[in-house]
Amino acid sequence: MFFASLAGAFFAMLFESAWPMVFLCFQCLLPVLWGTRGRWVGWKGFGLGWVAGFTFFAINLKWLNTVTGAGALILPAYLALFWAAFGAFTASWGNPNRGGRSLGLSRMIYLAFANAAVWAGLEWLRSWLLTGFGWNGLGVMFHNAIGLTLAQGADLFGVCGLSLVLVFSATAWCMSLSKKQTTGRQLRLNFLTTSVLSLLPILLLYGYGKFRIASLEKLESVELSALLVQINAPQEAGRLLWDRAKVHMAYEDETLKGLKDKGAADLVIWPESALSGRLLRMDDGSWTMHVENFETINRVREGGKFTLIQGMTELEGETLAGQPVEKENSRIWNSLVVMSPEDQLQSFQKHHLVIFGETIPFVNEIPFLKKIYEDQSGSAYTGSFTEGQNLNPLTLDVNGIKVGLIPSVCFEDTVPRLERKFVRPGPQVIVNVTNDGWFKESEAAQQHFNNALFRAIELRRPMLRCSNTGVSGAVSITGEVVTTLVDEKGSHFTNGSVLAKIKVPLDPPFSLYALLGDWPIIGFGLIGLVMGWRNRKRPISDLSEPSAA
Repeated sequence: MFFASLAGAFFAMLFESAWPMVFLCFQCLLPVLWGTRGRWVGWKGFGLGWVAGFTFFAINLKWLNTVTGAGALILPAYLALFWAAFGAFTASWGNPNRGGRSLGLSRMIYLAFANAAVWAGLEWLRSWLLTGFGWNGLGVMFHNAIGLTLAQGADLFGVCGLSLVLVFSATAWCMSLSKKQTTGRQLRLNFLTTSVLSLLPILLLYGYGKFRIASLEKLESVELSALLVQINAPQEAGRLLWDRAKVHMAYEDETLKGLKDKGAADLVIWPESALSGRLLRMDDGSWTMHVENFETINRVREGGKFTLIQGMTELEGETLAGQPVEKENSRIWNSLVVMSPEDQLQSFQKHHLVIFGETIPFVNEIPFLKKIYEDQSGSAYTGSFTEGQNLNPLTLDVNGIKVGLIPSVCFEDTVPRLERKFVRPGPQVIVNVTNDGWFKESEAAQQHFNNALFRAIELRRPMLRCSNTGVSGAVSITGEVVTTLVDEKGSHFTNGSVLAKIKVPLDPPFSLYALLGDWPIIGFGLIGLVMGWRNRKRPISDLSEPSAA
């Protein structure tokens, strides 16, 4: 139990340290799982895996305490079930101690792949089940400059594919340490062979990354400039502590100041739910919004000619007695809105709604859920947002070139299965508007950004990202962080603007992940289960003692 908890704590440290530490993490966890004996081996492994997973997520997601103390325990307890399932598998069906002391090279590869495939499959399941929460899979460790070359492999099978490679290598390494069939020179030779084998996938991943970066740098591109505006408005959960007038004035002042000091921009981007006034969309496609929105937009238009992108609440409207009004029982959307320099408007309605943030399942059947929401968010529950349906990219005009916009709102930039549905031929850019202010100045904002930047690699489309507070910045198609907004102390929790200039390839490639999505990982996970099932009838013995030479 102690080593399972220790392994979970080490895993939590991975995202702030060098990725090779993953070998130490698995060396703490796997021998404990493989060493289970007696009856109910699978259930014992399930319990140990749950302890490791709960420790990991409780530390990794401790920022949830800024909004909900109960959620900071409930969510890790739920997410730990996926680690528990891995623990049950590797302690029983995937246990290399099955079948006596002999652990040949081919069987080691067989079992290392089975364990790695099941781990990757469970990471995908975690990102999908009950709408999913896929943050901080092992592959996300490659988010920094040190691991960026290795991260290029995400364009093959996504972040889960990177996790599969890491777990295969770490599992093979741990097996090599427990492989004590011989002594002396033969032992050293076997250890060297299996060690090289365990590192080979990472070396291949590195070589692939170098090749991909070199080939992508040769693509013909158009430069796009965007002014990302962040006002750093304080809030308690979902409730802004500034009044409407102060919010509008902040966007006006920071935008005009940024355009004056930093120069003209093709785009000006404001974050999720930036302005207080709502957008009314009529059945015939016409639209209007509250007068304070028009006043703010008209004022910033004095700064130059640009396309304005912002998050906005959108409702169904109709015209009564010549006046636009909200429909009775109107649907409501959390939208990303694009306004051309001539104020032609396009909108994307958010698809992936956050449970207890934007929607509450069964709230009508269980009214008590409404009270939980109001206690946690600090604001009245006025109904759930409606899930968007449109999967067509929006369109930008960049110096006469049509550029597709892959839209995402809030946590949608951490949902690759949704983002890939917007990929089309020709130049495209991913744009995300978000508000990480719910979690104050915690690790949540940086974790959100670290997870999001992999969409640029997976889809080979650059990314622009604007937040109310946290991390606003730009990411290239290789996952390189081009620029972010920071203050003089290097903090992202600041107000101001940053002029991001990114290269948008005119003819970007279609990555394997964009074409196939998560189906290969799902397939690998099922194959891993079948491989373990075939191994299940071998009796569990002990590899810890060397056999006779």
